[in-house]
Amino acid sequence: MTLLPRLSLLAALLAGTSLHAEPMFFTPCSDTAAPGSLCSGLNVPGSYDAQGRAVGDADAMHVFVRKFAADVPAGKPAKGTLWLVAGGPGESGATFYSLLPTLRRSFPGFEFLIPDHRGTGHSSRLCKVEESEQSPGGRALAGAEWASCFKGINLMPEYAGQFSITTAARDLKALIEGERSKHKQPPVYVYSVSYGTQLVLRTLQLGPLPVKGMIFDSLVPPQTDARWDLSQRSHVVNQVGLQVLARCDADAACHAALGEPATTVYRRVLDKAQADPALLAKIHGKNLKNFLGGMLDVPAARARIPYLLHDLDQGGETELAAVRATLADAAASLGSYPQSPLSIPLVSIISNSENNLQLSLRPGWTAADLERDEADLLLTSPLPRILLGGGLPAYPRDAYFGALPAKVPTTLVLQGTLDPKTPYAGAQAQVQALTQRKAGKVALATVHNAPHFILWTAPACFEQASTRFIAGKQAQDCTL
Repeated sequence: MTLLPRLSLLAALLAGTSLHAEPMFFTPCSDTAAPGSLCSGLNVPGSYDAQGRAVGDADAMHVFVRKFAADVPAGKPAKGTLWLVAGGPGESGATFYSLLPTLRRSFPGFEFLIPDHRGTGHSSRLCKVEESEQSPGGRALAGAEWASCFKGINLMPEYAGQFSITTAARDLKALIEGERSKHKQPPVYVYSVSYGTQLVLRTLQLGPLPVKGMIFDSLVPPQTDARWDLSQRSHVVNQVGLQVLARCDADAACHAALGEPATTVYRRVLDKAQADPALLAKIHGKNLKNFLGGMLDVPAARARIPYLLHDLDQGGETELAAVRATLADAAASLGSYPQSPLSIPLVSIISNSENNLQLSLRPGWTAADLERDEADLLLTSPLPRILLGGGLPAYPRDAYFGALPAKVPTTLVLQGTLDPKTPYAGAQAQVQALTQRKAGKVALATVHNAPHFILWTAPACFEQASTRFIAGKQAQDCTL
């Protein structure tokens, strides 16, 4: 496990002062996840009061941060600093390690600071034993760890509140302000993706950040809009999937390969799968709708959907094998590190506490209700069914729920038109809300044909947009 400096002496010297004054001291990492990187972190309280002051032990948890030094000649200062805030909730900063080449091209001469927000990666976890790196499943839960982890959390339901979005936002604010206090220059930027954009927006609700600009990649929709909350994920996925199938119909070569409308072929394949357990067994999760829904996240796999349907309709397996290989390669491209596994307990707690409106809009919603709701959809997501199961306590929503910050730094939003997770229309609505309240300069750069996570799925478009942004130039749309 990475050794993290506790900074206990410094914490004692700063007792009684704001947590935001505490800087970090980076030393060479003791792990091999990213050779040459530096590691540090910040000791933070388990809870904060409404003013952001520590409640109880001011040294109760630790937030891990990895630093990649700027690629500049020895002795030369970095041209800037970029904080990278991962999505999820539940994802660690390890998501970005393999994307360093794209980041260096996009932010030449910058240093990169990548935190694991509380509950993820090498930061303090919800289940200290079961999610420890030394446990049988490592950072992931395995076997009997599921039951013991969930049981422990349910025995202390108030503990869930220590891992709220607002609590993580206070951590992030402390990290950025503390590090900025050491360097008056160079300029500081923040990049965030997916849930990370929600976390950064919450951080800005707590007050301004000492940064020059922000990039929101795959921006979350307004939190209280029932069209796009997590319980509606299958409907969002289906809308994008239908666009993909319609594009095949409009493309001469694709339409010729199928010989009839893509949805006609698909419905026939669905009927065959329901009648043939052997065919369904070949599909990951034995759910063709979910499988195709997952293919929308990877452009190379998404492009093969019509051909996969045609091959399955003809009784073939060649395309299925090719798609599996494509999806495996895509997952492998993000790397695998000890801190990579998603924290499922954190996903459940934050999602059901703040991003699943079904609990209040449709109380008592059952699996049978969900089945009827999704019956006519062609592509779906497993998420609504997972959230339906619950299993962990939710924390009460605070005053920041559903609201937006009064002010934001100069901000660039990068959004794909075929995003099956944070829909394009939702991002437009969020940008409009920020613009109407005159929160600051917010520009939307549309990435046509791109899915979720532009940094990963459309790196050339990301590089073009980022370099223009830090140069102070107007955002431009791009096509994948």
